[in-house]
Amino acid sequence: MCGRFVMFRSLDEYVQELDPQGDLFAKVSKAPVERYNIAPGTDVNVIHTNAGKPEISPVHWGWKREIHYPKTKVVQPINARIETIARGRFYKTLFPDHRALIPADGWYEWVKEPGDEKKQPFFIRLKTRKPMFFAGLAQVEPGPSPDEPAGMVIITADAQGGMIDVHDRRPVVLSPELAREWLSPDLSKDRAKEIARDCGQPAEDFEWYPVSKDVGNVRNKGEYLIKSIT
Repeated sequence: MCGRFVMFRSLDEYVQELDPQGDLFAKVSKAPVERYNIAPGTDVNVIHTNAGKPEISPVHWGWKREIHYPKTKVVQPINARIETIARGRFYKTLFPDHRALIPADGWYEWVKEPGDEKKQPFFIRLKTRKPMFFAGLAQVEPGPSPDEPAGMVIITADAQGGMIDVHDRRPVVLSPELAREWLSPDLSKDRAKEIARDCGQPAEDFEWYPVSKDVGNVRNKGEYLIKSIT
């Protein structure tokens, strides 16, 4: 995943897709979000739990931390590989207790094409054109140190099937049923790993097409960015 995605519906529409019975959420905004070029370093609405209840909060996209091996440096990943989450220690303060969902309508990937100096962006969405939910991790409140601000990352996995023609990594997109399970406070660590590693929606659920290279500039906004150029 190259680091741009789209969230154009109202929060109410995402909530209805996630919670059609209306059991989980209080009233949320019906105003369209209309963000067609969301970039790292900006605040993004994420769905998380607080005291066992789901909430929606704006969280910085990127998780800034200081590491000390082999030498001290500051890193701020925007995505987290499920392979790293499952085996490593870097995300141990986030996983599994700080699971989150990032509502979206699609994301962009860039492909190098023969004879073209600039990579061609593609927009990827569900064939059903329904809302989607990225599996993520979010620290909604700052940590105890000034060097540990709030932040979130999107979980990625290997691309599948034909999607590898667009990119070798993809965000883990969960069905509404699995998204609700992902938020459950009773979810075990092993089950959380299983969902993120094995249960993302498959490549055949998606479609993709080339779009304007204007999306490469974060200052460019608007619905035209997700229109096919073919």
